[in-house]
This record gives sequence, C-alpha cells and structure tokens, in this order.
Amino acid sequence: MSLGPPPSIYTQSTLAADRARRRRRLQLLGALAAVVAVVGCVGGWLALSDGDAPDHRTPAAAVQKPDEIRDTVEKDPVSPEGQPVVEHKETDLAANSDTNPRYAPGTWATKKILAKGVANRIEGYRIEPGYDDVAWKLKLSGHLCATSRHVTADGRTAVVVQPPTPAGAKTKGVCDQVVFVDLDTGKKLWQAKMPNAGSAFVTNTNLTLTEGVVAVAWGEGSVAYDMKTGKQLWNSTSVSRCEDKGFAGGGALLALEACGPLPDTRYRVQKLDPRTGRAEWTYRLAAGVQDVYLPSSDPPVLAVAAGDTLVTDLITLDDHGKHLATISTSGYDPKCEDRYFGAGYFGVVENCDGVVAGRTQVYVLSKENYDAGQAPDWIVAFDRKTGRTAGKFEGRERQMVYPLRMSGDDLLVYRRSGDPVQPAAVVRWNPLTDKETPLLLFQLPEDEEYDLSDPEQSDMVYEQGRMFFAKRELVRDDKAPKDPVLLALGIGSAGLKH
Repeated sequence: MSLGPPPSIYTQSTLAADRARRRRRLQLLGALAAVVAVVGCVGGWLALSDGDAPDHRTPAAAVQKPDEIRDTVEKDPVSPEGQPVVEHKETDLAANSDTNPRYAPGTWATKKILAKGVANRIEGYRIEPGYDDVAWKLKLSGHLCATSRHVTADGRTAVVVQPPTPAGAKTKGVCDQVVFVDLDTGKKLWQAKMPNAGSAFVTNTNLTLTEGVVAVAWGEGSVAYDMKTGKQLWNSTSVSRCEDKGFAGGGALLALEACGPLPDTRYRVQKLDPRTGRAEWTYRLAAGVQDVYLPSSDPPVLAVAAGDTLVTDLITLDDHGKHLATISTSGYDPKCEDRYFGAGYFGVVENCDGVVAGRTQVYVLSKENYDAGQAPDWIVAFDRKTGRTAGKFEGRERQMVYPLRMSGDDLLVYRRSGDPVQPAAVVRWNPLTDKETPLLLFQLPEDEEYDLSDPEQSDMVYEQGRMFFAKRELVRDDKAPKDPVLLALGIGSAGLKH
C-alpha cells in the first residue's frame, strides 16, 4: 500500500540518508570502542545565569480536567530497582527489510496500558510483570499517517489514517481520516473525514492535541475537531498566500505557517484560539529561514534553520508572542526531523527529541562527543528569558544522556547503560539545586540496547513510574527471518506499586 504520493516513498535522497546513517552507526561503534580505553573525564557545571534566581519549587500535581493534555508530575518510587512490565514482539516480518520496514508510529502509556501504533492498527498491552498480554487490538480503516505524543488527562489520543484508495482515483495515498481513541479500552470514539484533504500525505500531515481540540494540518489545508463529539470546529484551505504546515499542541495551540512560494517562502508562527482558529498573536521570522519546528507551545519555543537546512537556533517567546532570547544550537543536537531519515513521515513539526522546554528553562542536548577525556554528551539548561546557561547535566563515560520531558520544574533524563555493571537509569534533575534523583535503574537486553536507546529509532516514554521503549520501524532478523522481533519493552519499579 502506498504511503504517499507517487513516486515511491523511497526516493534516492531517502536511500542516501539511509546509507549515511548506517555509516554513522559503524563510526559510532568504533568510537565507543575507543572510549572504553579512556580513563577519567573532564567536566564541570556551568554557572547559574546572572540576576535573580528563578523559583524552582516543583508545584504540586494539580487535578486536571479530562480534556486537558496530560502533564504528569512524577513521584519517587519506593525502590529505583527496575523490572520488566511489558515485553511485546511482532511476528510475520519475513517480508520486511531495511528498505521495506513495517512502520510502527505512535507510543502512548496510561496507568494500565502501553498502546502502540503498528501499520494499520493500534494495540494495547497490559502493564503487568511477567506477561505479554494484548489487552485490545483496534483495526484501523487504513495505514497510520500521523500521530501525536499528546494524551488527554483521561487517556485519549488521536491518529490520522490513510484509507484504501478508491478505484479510478487520480491520487493515491491520501491521508484524510482522523480517529480518536480511548487508550485504556481500545475503543474508537469517533472518526471524521478531513475536508479538501486531497494533498494530505504521510510526508506532510501533522497532528496535535490541545485542551478539548484535535488539530491537523497538511500544508494546503487544516482542520480542528471537538474532542468529545468529533464535530468540526473550523478549517482553512490554501486560498490564502500563507499555508498551515503544522501545529504544536499541549497547553496551547501554535500554528506554523509558510507564506509565499519557494525559494522566497517566509515563515510565521501564530497562537490560535483552539475553538475558533482565530490568531491571538503572530511572530514573523526573518527572511532566509529555511525551516521551522515547534518543540513547545507553552511556553512558546521555536527551532529554526536560518540560512541552513539544519536547525541553527532556538527562539523563545513570551506569552504575547514577543521575542525573549535566541539560543545558538552550535555544538548542540536538537534532533528535529531526525526520525525516518528526515523524510517527514508521520508528522515532524513538534518532534525535536533533543529539546525540552520548562517554565523557566529550555534544555538542549549536546552533540555526541567522543574526544579523549570528555564525557560523551551532556544536557544544558538555558534561561528562557535571557538565553544564558543555567546548569549542565553531564553524561558519564560511555553513558549518553537524553532529555525526556518535564516533571513539574524538574527535567526527566534517560541515561544509557555503559556496560553490564553500569545500569541504564531514569533520573530527575533540578538545575538550580543540581540535585539528581534516580527514579529507575535497569538493564536493557544487550542485543537491543542500541536500537531501543536511540531517539532517532525508538520512542522513549516515561509515565507514572515506568519507562517504555518502542521501535518506530520493524524489520526481520536476516539470520532468522521468521522469528518474532521485539517491538516494545517497559520497565517499572520492582518495589511496591507506584
């Protein structure tokens, strides 16, 4: 089944990126071997920014309304010792190779269920030690085209699917169906057809959620639906010179708009009223910006490629859309559009896996660094108002770190395993106090650790005391093509229930 407009989704540029990525993996493995011989590391904490220190007291977890986007403040576990609570394998992959993978976009966790998108279905796996229990399976009317990381406070989310192409249709692979799902039960709550979506494909469709609203954009159009009823709230088409490329949801709704034809396209970001689509403010980016991503809507943070195809800067805005600070990403790796070899599949506007925004800080991942005497990488906190450095979380020798999400005013960090003696960990870090609190300690299967721990290849979700890893692409094991392949793994506390 086609996943986009003709020709094949596997263009020469995509295949070239695929080959380049595999070369990088080989280089990385060589670098890791070299690092093993290095003893000691040089590091240090960056000084706090000048001026009054921000209030970093973590607010108590507030009771959220069902339609609000979930914002979990994690508790300390009884014990950080981890144990498997989900382990699910996918079967029948003999026909799926590196150039023809089975796509598995979308990973969501609730208190009871780990839900995973796979090809043309969503499955729910029961979170319970010692079981590989498929609690439910929802067959969709077509292949998945776009997903969002956002989940409502009561455990619902949305996806866009690509229904079968009708006989005689001029355009194949159109993604024009929105499905809203209860993740605890697997029940489809509603399904709606996107209006005038003949140009919506897996390469350009972006989906998000904000309080009470599901919003989808595909460049030449956009539409928003009421969560409860599936009723259309508003939509736009390409009659304007500015097109909606995508949305960022969560605590607010931001729209990324591209105005004018290439190569003179100018970008702007608008905060929208989710119920009406009306703009509350507009921030216009300078000429020469090649691309824009929206890693956070609340607070507003933009990732821009200025004069380059890769992200060069982060821009922070205040609640009224006024510029606060510009943070250079030289030496940093925001990881925007790193998924699926940069092909733009399944929605890219919100996906910057190396950036997390908090109330007062923006956290950015460094580029991998294997120079002798240095830690592999680190995470730097930047003051959102001034752009000045406000703290640094160091990786350890052979233990790379990745930012996951905020938990109140603390950052959740995943630290990879270095060897069988050094476990992987999820820790909570506060840049003001420099306090690091371990939440989970565990080991991943040795033959799966690299793929599961790579944010370019796998979703990593921490929710309610559990850490989940889920692959986005599935291929056969060439040595045993009929064998099942690990799809998802979950780790929870071995102590009392969270």
